[in-house]
Amino acid sequence: MELTTNELAKYLDHTNLQPNATKADIEKTCEEAKQYQTASVCVNGYWASFVTEQLAGTGIETCVVVGFPLGAMSTASKVAEAKKAIEDGADEIDMVINIGELLGNNDEAVQADIQAVADGVHQKGKILKVILETSFLNKEQIVKACQLSEEAKADFVKTSTGFSSAGAKEDDVKIMRETVGDRLGVKASGGIHSRQEALGMIEAGASRLGVSATVDILK
Repeated sequence: MELTTNELAKYLDHTNLQPNATKADIEKTCEEAKQYQTASVCVNGYWASFVTEQLAGTGIETCVVVGFPLGAMSTASKVAEAKKAIEDGADEIDMVINIGELLGNNDEAVQADIQAVADGVHQKGKILKVILETSFLNKEQIVKACQLSEEAKADFVKTSTGFSSAGAKEDDVKIMRETVGDRLGVKASGGIHSRQEALGMIEAGASRLGVSATVDILK
């Protein structure tokens, strides 16, 4: 696969989720996104309003993570977190599923958790991506998580937080794309550090990439 730098940039959610990121670090992330015209800047909710201000008029979206990175908080807290992020300017919400309930085969709880956040996000006309944390899942569980996400009206399924034991793998992306077809987007994130790795994920079926190594990938 061959993409120009500008074409590749449109796949990228330029990401800074580090707990020790300062305001200066987040500002630098925004400046890099503006330089390359990435799809979005993805940050923790605290920085949503600042990032929205930095990106005003650029066409670059503000993406905020919710229930991050464990997914093991209450549904009500995820809904509130998403609502606050959108009030602060978020265009896209990346939420972590309740991984323990998925592994425990409590499909109803997993779907209800996603559905509640999706309803709140869609009421505001925004996008919801659902983080599966594929490093914990086998093939059948990845398929199930994708199916539950689709039934709950998510817009994307996403591989990873980047904070677990492993990030995105091409084989997992292929499974996700095969499961959701062209009905949902697929976001690969975690451990993508080079242009070759990024293109491999796109070839596997990813329509968006979450990366912190944006400059290394694009320069």
